[in-house]
Formats: sequence, C-alpha cells, structure tokens
Amino acid sequence: MGHKARKRFGQNFLHDPNVIDKILCAIHPSSNDHLVEIGPGQGAITEHLLAAANRLDAVELDRDLVRLLENRYGDQPEFRLHSADALKFDFCQLAHHGEKLRIIGNLPYNISTPLLFHLLENSHCLQDMHFMLQKEVVERMAARPGSKTYGRLSVMLQAYCQVQMLFPIGPGAFQPAPKVDSAFVRLTPYETSPFNIDDAALFSKVVTQAFSQRRKTLRNTLKELVSTEIMESCGIDPSIRAEQLSVEEFACMSNTIL
Repeated sequence: MGHKARKRFGQNFLHDPNVIDKILCAIHPSSNDHLVEIGPGQGAITEHLLAAANRLDAVELDRDLVRLLENRYGDQPEFRLHSADALKFDFCQLAHHGEKLRIIGNLPYNISTPLLFHLLENSHCLQDMHFMLQKEVVERMAARPGSKTYGRLSVMLQAYCQVQMLFPIGPGAFQPAPKVDSAFVRLTPYETSPFNIDDAALFSKVVTQAFSQRRKTLRNTLKELVSTEIMESCGIDPSIRAEQLSVEEFACMSNTIL
C-alpha cells in the first residue's frame, strides 16, 4: 500500500492470512457486536471485522494511515475512524444505551502496558478485549503467584479480568518482522470482581508498592501502608515477597486497612 512502518509508532503490520484466520476465529465477531479496533494499521483484519459486525470504530494515531483507511473504508456507514491517541481516548464514549464494546488490537510494544491500564479504567463498558502483544507481556499478564513473571501487571489485570493466552504468533506474521515473539490474548472483564475490592485506588497503591522492590519482603516494602498485624489477619506471612501473594490476599490487605 506504499506505507512504510514507523519506528516511533512501534508499527509492525500483520500480513499472514493464516494468523488472520486464527484471530478472526478466536474473536468470532457477530452482527450484534460493536467492535473497536485499536491501531488498524493497513487494515489487515479491518475489512473482515466490518463484514461481520454491526458497527466498527477504529482508533489510529498515524495520520497517513488515517487517510489510507478513510479512502478505503470511509464510505461504509458502519465504519467510524478516530484520528486519536489510544492512550488518551475515552472508549466508553462509543458505547450507547448500555451496550458493551469488544476491543481488538495489534498493540505497539512500547505502549502496551500503559494502554492496558488505561483500558482497565474503561472496563465497565467492555465485553472483552483481544490483543496481539509481545509474548513476554502476555506471559506476565497470565502469570500465576510464585512465578518469576508474576508481578503488578498480573495482579491488576487478574483482579478485574479473566486472562487467557490463546496462541503464539511468530515474527514472520508481521512486516517488518519484530525481533521478539508475539501472542494473542483474550481479556474478559468481570461483571463483578470475585475479589470484592472495596477501594480500587487503594488496592492499586498496595500492589504497586509491594512490587516496587521485588527482592524485599512484604514487611519492608509495605511498612508504610500495611502493618504486620493486618498481614497476619489475612493469613499472610510478612517475611514473604510480593510475588508469592494471590490477588485475593492483596485484596484482603487493601480492604483491611480502610
């Protein structure tokens, strides 16, 4: 299409038809869906989503790609293109009459984590999210307590969403090929978190502080926020590290210090 991928936008365009088919099968879009595609790029899956869904909004930062996408799909009434930064975009403004949005995206590696946290803030209007991400990031998202990859991202996402790593994607599926492997992941926000978090901001503060110095014990990392008595009341040994705690145990601590 004559568009050169730009490093500053972290662009790696999907082109492998087999991977595209697997992605569409995993998303399984229907005529009742309101889809939102983040970073549609050159439209590798956009046309397929348009063919299946009732409405598709796309959020693209690169103005050259905005023009390309407008020229290609702008005459289709179910397609709306937003020239905007996804990190600052209010996704819930797109949801009308109580509907839930389905988010899809090939996320640039350099903004993936902050964008995931931004989407968490919008999760009340989201049905699910499907993303192509760096495999290492997906492994962190889905990690279980006690593993080296388990951290703040794992706890914060799993507190509010079911996280499912669906399948790996090799570098050759993209142009230009990235230097790392990718994976496709599904996030399904809970209608109500099973962890009964009373104060989301306080929960986030406790989790962030606990993982701020991974090698230190909870007694040391959380001494300004959580007393050892509170830890013990939640059945937590103050001498262990943050990576050994479950989401439920983090929730217990943040709820108890209220």
